[in-house]
Parts: sequence; structure tokens; C-alpha cells
Amino acid sequence: MISIPADRIAAIEARRDELQAQMATGDLPGDKFVQVSKEYAELEPVALAASEVRRLRQEAESLQHMTQDADAELRGMAEEELHANREALAVAERTLALALLPKDAADERSAMLEIRAGVGGDEAALFAGDLMRMYQRYADRMGWRVELISASESEAGGFKEIVLGVTGVGVFAKLKFESGVHRVQRVPATEAGGRIHTSAATVAVLPEAEEADIRIEEKDLRIDIYRSSGPGGQGVNTTDSAVRITHLPTNTVVIQQDERSQIKNKAKAMKVLRTRLYEAERERLNAERTGARRSMVGSGDRSERIRTYNFPQGRVTDHRINLTLHRLPEVMEGELDELIGALIAQDEADRLAQLDS
Repeated sequence: MISIPADRIAAIEARRDELQAQMATGDLPGDKFVQVSKEYAELEPVALAASEVRRLRQEAESLQHMTQDADAELRGMAEEELHANREALAVAERTLALALLPKDAADERSAMLEIRAGVGGDEAALFAGDLMRMYQRYADRMGWRVELISASESEAGGFKEIVLGVTGVGVFAKLKFESGVHRVQRVPATEAGGRIHTSAATVAVLPEAEEADIRIEEKDLRIDIYRSSGPGGQGVNTTDSAVRITHLPTNTVVIQQDERSQIKNKAKAMKVLRTRLYEAERERLNAERTGARRSMVGSGDRSERIRTYNFPQGRVTDHRINLTLHRLPEVMEGELDELIGALIAQDEADRLAQLDS
């Protein structure tokens, strides 16, 4: 069990009280009041957890003295209460430790979800489409908004690549563990012999950047305008509306042609570019994170996988936490809470273990 020192708890409560007193004076200028209010809002749940730990520790000390009482009945009652206190204290200590873990600044942000067909040809492209619909349904359940940024359809009706913008509070915190190779095992509709095929699709989840996060100079951009091609609806090839933006310092290239309007395509392309540059900067500043897009999604090979969707057996297995659910139809309908919750819990446990070591 992680035990937070008493002086750390006292410092947390003292800072909370200090911030509360500052706000109560009414003398703070506007900007300072906003700053103090924000710090108070972030610290208050931590301080409440700290106060609960302090209360339970004080209670434990009193009960410990009572277990030495001459009265046998009183000793028995104290020992019983002390047992309950220790269980409650263990929970409170863990709650406080979790509250004190460093927060990922991007957790509360919206996210960009990129899905690409990997090994497996048409079947991989179809599976990429299945994953897209799974995440769309999950987003609907969470009350998030999903916007199609770009899509490259395959001839069989799936997607070679698709990029979605998912908008809402805490999107990245929920979806960030979905990054990696997703493997599917099933009998393709075109397979006459009933043989099970294995194919894969890669998923990358990037926190959405805001204009204030990344400053992009016009001189660092090369913008090319050309005629759209491929599927896109009536009129897609009649105007020079497709946009290719190259960020020269990093050689990052973004192509956008889904909209008929050149202006809309440029706006979407800049949104994708800003998000990719923001993620690259996060990785540079946070070397311990699993990191760059390539390590995050691998090559798309079948052997590099974070999760397997086995349709004949109706099961889904997350290999990082050795969790198997025999609820594949429900998962594909967007019921991801159990999987995502288990991944978040494991991440918290790993980080707590690092604190305790």
C-alpha cells in the first residue's frame, strides 16, 4: 500500500485553504482570480482525498489505543472497528495516490482517430470500416461528436484509410489506449471454402491541437491545389479543390480532398497538420511515452497486435492485459466500456507501482 507522508497531506490542505481565502477576499484582479480559481478547482478533489486519509489515520490511532483497554468488550469493539478502518484507509490511500499522479495534459482534449488497413488486402480494408463504425457507436454512447476528416475507400467497400475528428470532454483519455494494431480472424464473405483469414488494421489516436499549441508560419508551408480524384460523389472531379499542404521544416504532408470547397479542404488539412505537429512535439518532450506514430501502430503486420477480434468464436482479446471477453457482437456495436476501463485501471496500477518502488 502506498502511504502518503503526513507533511505532504498537511501541505495539500494548507494550499487549498490558502487559495480559498484568496478567493474569499474579493480583491483579486480578474486574471489572477481566474488563475487562482483554476488551481483551486484542480486541487480541491486532491485535498478532499487527503483530508479523508488524515481523518482515517487519526481514527486508527484512537482505535489502537482502545484495543489496549482493560474492558474486554470495549477491546473487541475497537478491534472490529479497527479492521474496518484499515480497509477504508487502504482505499483512501489509493484514491489519494491516484489523485497525485501526474496528469497527461492532453487527457481532457478531443482527439483525431486514424484507421488504416494493414496486412490482408480487401478484408483488412473491410475491417478498417468495421473499426470506424465501432468507434462511431462508442462515441455516440459517450455523447461525443464525430466528424469525417478524410477517407480513402477500397474497391470492395472498405477503407484503405480513414481519419475521424472526435470532439468532446475527455476523449483522448478514453481512446488513447486504442492506438496499435488490431487483428481480425474471420471467414471473408468471398471465401468459398469457409477458411478463416487473419488480417489487420492500425489505429492511431492523437490529441487534437489548438491554434495556441502550435505556431505554424506561412513561410514554412507549401500549399498545392489540384483536381480531386477517386470516390467522392457527383462533381468531385470538376473543380481544383483538393489541397496538399507540406510543412517544410518537418516534411510533414497532409492531403485533403473530401470537400468540394477548396477553403474547407484547406481548413481540414490545417487541422490535421496542427494535430500531427502537436503530437510530434509531445513525443519529443515526453520521451518515456510509447511514442512515435511508428512504434504506436507498428507496421500493420499480423504479429504486432494489441487486440484480436475472433469472429468464429465470438470473442475479443486484449493482449496487453490478457483480457478476453466473449461479447464480440456487443463490442463491435460500440460497447467498449469494459475494455477501456480495464486498460485505464492497468495504467493506473502500473504508475502507482512505479511510485511505490
